[in-house]
Amino acid sequence: MSVDTFLRICQEALLLTVLLSALPVLTSLAVGLVVSIFQASTQLQEQTLTIAPKIVAVFAVMGIAGFWMIEQAVKFGTLLLESIATVRG
Repeated sequence: MSVDTFLRICQEALLLTVLLSALPVLTSLAVGLVVSIFQASTQLQEQTLTIAPKIVAVFAVMGIAGFWMIEQAVKFGTLLLESIATVRG
């Protein structure tokens, strides 16, 4: 396996990781921002109020986009396993 092939595979894996994790992370960020603004405006400092909506929102996003995320990961894994035959020591 050449260095270029190895670096390309690593680059694709990292890009896929960023792509798949972006949706839940951005959802959590947006919900956290909304809850923080709500807490600052009402001066309500309850710890469960910050975590519970994030968990619900991330689970909802995973439920909606989870099949697409799994499909992308399986595609990458399949391509990676199929390319093993072309790699020469």
